[in-house]
Formats: sequence, structure tokens, C-alpha cells
Amino acid sequence: MKAKITEMMERPNVLLRGNFACAGCGLSIAYRTSISALDRPIVVIPACCSSVIQSLHPNVAFNVPTLNIAFAAHASAASGIARAKKMRGEEVTTVVWSGDGGTYDIGLATWSGAAERNENIIHFCYDNNFYSNTGAQRSGATPRGAVTTTTPEGKKEKRKSITRIMAAHDIPYIATASIGYPRDLYAKVKKASTIEGYRFILIDAPCPTGWLSDPAITPELGELAVKTGYFPLYEIENGNLIFSRKGEKYRDPENRVPLEEYLSKQNRFKKMTPSQIVEVKKDIQHEWDQLVRLE
Repeated sequence: MKAKITEMMERPNVLLRGNFACAGCGLSIAYRTSISALDRPIVVIPACCSSVIQSLHPNVAFNVPTLNIAFAAHASAASGIARAKKMRGEEVTTVVWSGDGGTYDIGLATWSGAAERNENIIHFCYDNNFYSNTGAQRSGATPRGAVTTTTPEGKKEKRKSITRIMAAHDIPYIATASIGYPRDLYAKVKKASTIEGYRFILIDAPCPTGWLSDPAITPELGELAVKTGYFPLYEIENGNLIFSRKGEKYRDPENRVPLEEYLSKQNRFKKMTPSQIVEVKKDIQHEWDQLVRLE
């Protein structure tokens, strides 16, 4: 019998009770699973949901050293922390914990600089596909057809491929993971913690509030994103891509769950037309085709 993921965690209390996360919050699942896998983490958080669910000052639910900082300053601050701790001979794990706004868009310039310098940082992006903290505006991670407050009829553009942008920086480790597969996420974080340099982990983290989905099915949405091919699971180590065991079968479109099953569980896609769904399926296949070229 497999152990529960909570039984595998070395630090199960990194996120304390009494936090302000919404019911079914994907980022809180991602945070607890990821940070619990790290030894002596120091977490830098830019403006995002994570910076506001911590509870009211002077109380805090994040039970690790945490620095909340401006949107575009996360990788710069983390770089300074990592270098200072190294100079002092202190063994810590310096973490950037960012939403997609702070990774795909506003924070891109500073993390790109830190990645180019190969700073000793683990950068997590919990991807909920939009600016959830400030009113559910579209971001570079928002998929085609999704309704947000700034795309009330559905976004017309496809989502940005942030991992391929990361791969262009030639950093030593990149991975995608999902809260629907917590063991896979936990294992990838443990692996990343053994590697020196800039490491990036993209986590699919459904947001019931913005996705207009049932909070009880958040992990199920994470699984469906993988099974429909919408969110491929893989690692890129020193430029070489390896599809993860849990997701490799879905490179073949014949093995995928129909995309409509995933879309129908989220009211943010309620305005999508059949032709738009066809376009999203093309977006999915295009991303897979580009990834296969990295194998």
C-alpha cells in the first residue's frame, strides 16, 4: 500500500492552519507539497495570491522564512540572499515562489537576468492562468478562449510557453508538475534540490475562484489537464527533455481524454465555440510537437 503524500513530507507543517486561501486553492496544495520537500528553505514571494493568503500581520501561516517583495524584484532579491548565505557559509535553499503574472509577464526581465547568471535559486511558478490576486485579469499564461475580467468574451491568443523560454537560457533543470500528481511534484522538487544553479518548476495549480469551478474537484482538474494533453509533464536536464512517466502516454493524441471533458468543468470556458475548441486543440498539439524536438 502506497504511503500518503503527507506521510512522505519531511516538513508537513510549512503551511499552517488559519491562512486565507480560498476553498480548493491549488496554490496552497502546490506550496505545501513543494516547500515541504526542501531543506532550510528561504522563500521570496512577489505580489501574488501567496503574498495575501498568509494571514493578517503580525501573524503568518507560512512556517518558513519568507520575504514579500515587489512584483518584478523576486529573482533579484533571491540572488542577493543566495549569494549572501553562501558567503557566510550557511546551507539554505533559496526559493522564488511566484504566480504566472510574476513569471510569464511582469517578473520576466529579472528572472531572465538571474537565469543568465545561473544563480543558485529554485524558481517555482504556480500557474493558475491569470492575475488572480488583482481581479482575475488575463496573463500570458491564460489559454485561448478563457473568460477573464479583461477578456469577457474569451481570450483570443494562445498561452505563452514559459518553459521553452526558460530552456533558451540553458539552465540546468526545468520541470513541469501538477497538483493532480503530488508524488511526481514532490519527487521533482527533491531532485531539483540536489542540483546547483537556476532551476525552474512550473506547477499547474487550478484556481476555483477564477476558473469558476467546483472547489472539490481541484485535484481532478489537475489530472485532467495532463490526461487531455493540455499540460504535458516533463523534465529538461542540461538541455535534454525527458517526458515524465505519468504523462508520456499522452504525447499520442489517441491516448488523450477528450479536451471537452476538461473544459466543461470550468465555467471560464462557457463562451467557447466549437471552432475555438479546435484552435485550442491545435495549440496543444503544437506545444507537444515543439517539445518532442527537444528530446
